[in-house]
Amino acid sequence: MFENIIGQDAVLQLRDDIVSGCSAPSILFFGPGESGKGSAALELARIHSCEEKAEWKCVCPSCGKHRYLQHEDLLVLGPRSFSAEISACSAAFYNAAFLKNTNTQSAKLLFIRSVRKLMLRFSPVLMEDDPKFSKISSVLQSLDEGLNEFWDKNNLEQAAAEKLNESIIKNAAILEKDGLSSLIQISHIRRASYWCRLAPSGKRKTLILENAENMRDEARNSLLKLLEEPPASVSIVLTAKRREAVMPTILSRLRPYRFLKRDSESEKEVIRRVFQGSGESVSDYLDSFLPQNTEKLYPLAAWFVVSLARIAVISLKRKNNVKIPVFLNTLGERYALIADNAGLPRCVKSAEIIKIIIAKSGNFEEDSFSKFMKICMDLSGSVTFSAEDPEVIAFNDILIKYINEAVTAVDILNINSNIVLESLLYKLKTAIRSQYG
Repeated sequence: MFENIIGQDAVLQLRDDIVSGCSAPSILFFGPGESGKGSAALELARIHSCEEKAEWKCVCPSCGKHRYLQHEDLLVLGPRSFSAEISACSAAFYNAAFLKNTNTQSAKLLFIRSVRKLMLRFSPVLMEDDPKFSKISSVLQSLDEGLNEFWDKNNLEQAAAEKLNESIIKNAAILEKDGLSSLIQISHIRRASYWCRLAPSGKRKTLILENAENMRDEARNSLLKLLEEPPASVSIVLTAKRREAVMPTILSRLRPYRFLKRDSESEKEVIRRVFQGSGESVSDYLDSFLPQNTEKLYPLAAWFVVSLARIAVISLKRKNNVKIPVFLNTLGERYALIADNAGLPRCVKSAEIIKIIIAKSGNFEEDSFSKFMKICMDLSGSVTFSAEDPEVIAFNDILIKYINEAVTAVDILNINSNIVLESLLYKLKTAIRSQYG
């Protein structure tokens, strides 16, 4: 069990709980990005549905369906990015099939799974009566046909394989951009709850909610009702980066498993075994497949965080006898040098900040707005991650709330990024002034 999860003691604890018959019906995997939480959740679903002894190489029909992520008893929802993983898995297949000539079938399955992870978010269970479905149904059909062709043809010529992969990647990008929301919707929770109460087609159902912290209050309340009386034939798995980001009443109904940042050797092993590549960090390796990668956006995001801290401090100083929160100064101290080394000026005027961000990002070419905002959240979170100060927690909650709203506005509602950034800076400044002033 869980042989595909490298360098995480959490899955050893989970395996022991399963073997001893003490596994919980509802659980939480929490820890940093790219630490294996999603893969562990999918493997848990396979184990629960297995018709034999849940061994890693089991060939029972249920495990076969789970390997292709096409089992009727699996439902997955939740926002995340897919393009980098899909591109990396495509490169792994190309290397195996046309360069190394090893593990071709495994690399082919890896690529298929990377696309299916995206397609799972558009299950008919979740999309019933959704007005968005008519817009994306043709893309879903094209992806399904492309993946079937990709798997069935064992001796594709290199040119034909590249053309087919390019088509699949292009359609996946369209699906992610046009169909995926940055927040878990209450309608999806309600449909998932109804699905959970239907009898499984096999042994057991599994509902997975990735990045469960990205959920509106009404969706959280709907999920809470499901967790209060979970059906006996369903396992519910939530994943999150921070345990404290999950609503306490929900958290109290989950058994937590903590995923840690892997050590360097485990990171290298994941890249070698999974992607058949080389590198020091899984996040950096995946990031290298993006046109707008972290290396380019990181200094700009650091400058944005520093500028936000400066604006907040100046705004608070205008109030008499207000104590400036320590973490605001820490944010400035941590990232000011990065911004300075990138040649970015010190600004406190919103209009100037927005103008520079738009120019330096190429107006967020290649749909990189959400990636930029994610880096901003990660930078802030790395300073305050371990803090238990209520002021720090409140600041992170404010940041997450308004950044998620901004990403939704740009990626889903197609609102101009200039307007969204202007609104974001105003909301953050006002909220910080109200919270700490």
